[in-house]
Amino acid sequence: MNPLNAYNAILEGVNQTLAREWPGASSSELDERRNEMSKAQIMDAYLQSLEGEITGDVIHEAVLRIFEIDLDSVSLLSKGEEEALAASEAAKAEAATFSSLQPRFIIDSQLASGGDWSGPEIRSLLNQLFGVNLDAISSMGKARISLYSKGQWIVRHDDDLFLVYTGAGDVDVHVHPTDYYKEHTGTDKLPPDLQHALQGLGYHFDAEENGFSYAHPQGQAIPDVFKGQTIGAIMAAVRALI
Repeated sequence: MNPLNAYNAILEGVNQTLAREWPGASSSELDERRNEMSKAQIMDAYLQSLEGEITGDVIHEAVLRIFEIDLDSVSLLSKGEEEALAASEAAKAEAATFSSLQPRFIIDSQLASGGDWSGPEIRSLLNQLFGVNLDAISSMGKARISLYSKGQWIVRHDDDLFLVYTGAGDVDVHVHPTDYYKEHTGTDKLPPDLQHALQGLGYHFDAEENGFSYAHPQGQAIPDVFKGQTIGAIMAAVRALI
């Protein structure tokens, strides 16, 4: 199935869920409601429309088409690897090569542990295993912040004001002004209030990169709480500019 048809199939599933929730609504009303939904809400509605078993392949396709994130290109976090191995007795024998296995196989091993997997639970699992926080990404939809992580663009718009870049393994994070910001403010420096906020979180100015950087002191993946504080500080700067 080509990308356009795959995405249209997801939208059709979303509309099926919405039609059950709003019986009698016209197709245009359903489209209007869908257009108001966040990416996380669209994922939830699509998964609710599925009649068959939710698998790693299904989740991979949904994340790829809705969030434009290729899970096959991400790596397990060390903690996620331990938990994934613990969840699959059969995989323990392959511990030496487990990190190189397809993420969708790892997802399947987790889903096999049982239970009803809702959209929020699946997103929590992906964050736990791979450090891909889809709920946070969904909330950034109109935040005017570009995000580059896991070796790919996660969020990017032409009129974004700031860029957040995370390195391999999410052990470091960098904040820069975008070209759009520079063109429309006449400066290549981050706003003073944002600089102060980032320094308060432990960032330092990187003259070579002309931005602010932070690296986990123990070389571990940066916690979600810290990422949230960073995005919160940047969003406050966005609100002050628009």
